[in-house]
Amino acid sequence: MQLDDISRRIAAAETAAGRAPGSVHLIAVSKVQPPDRVEAVLNAGHRVFGENYVQEAAGKWPAWRDRFPGVELHMIGPLQTNKLKTALELFDAFHTLDRPSLAEKLARQVQARGACPQLFVQVNTGAEPQKAGILPDDADAFVTRCREMDLPLSGLMCIPPEDQDAVPHFRQLRDIAARNGLSGLSMGMSADFETAIAEGATHIRVGSAIFGARSYA
Repeated sequence: MQLDDISRRIAAAETAAGRAPGSVHLIAVSKVQPPDRVEAVLNAGHRVFGENYVQEAAGKWPAWRDRFPGVELHMIGPLQTNKLKTALELFDAFHTLDRPSLAEKLARQVQARGACPQLFVQVNTGAEPQKAGILPDDADAFVTRCREMDLPLSGLMCIPPEDQDAVPHFRQLRDIAARNGLSGLSMGMSADFETAIAEGATHIRVGSAIFGARSYA
């Protein structure tokens, strides 16, 4: 199946980059995918998945978690503050911590809960006005502010502009992470995950290359 091919490519990219085997976490992006495709990947033994929408995830993952122990769910889409409580109940990691207001509300809720998901700050490396994320020049200050609020950051995330070479964006993210003492790098998708691995990605988000093209009808 396609998952096997992706796993082989990840292993080859790790070896080519001098990375330890298994150092890259594959997030299978299951948003808007038919249930049979997702279940095929679950039945193959994969347990780390990514979703973009809280409501969609809430409608399908509780039942799958009952059937498939060990599922780890990552929020990789924009997170609205009014859905934060539900998201905290569903997800093990947020990759889109992208603004001060979200950080402030998240800090209050995780302190009340006594538990926090893995957190990745989304950095808008291309400074694209239509895209969410902290601007690179503001990233250091935002990381500092999150730490002042006792938010335990795991790393950074980026989505490079589609019409640009991804490498400078991956390297910029890596540099920001390094100077802030962050080890996690969520970067690379179906078209460029091998390049991302070469540049240090620890988490890659792969959807269509595993499940096939999405239909939004």
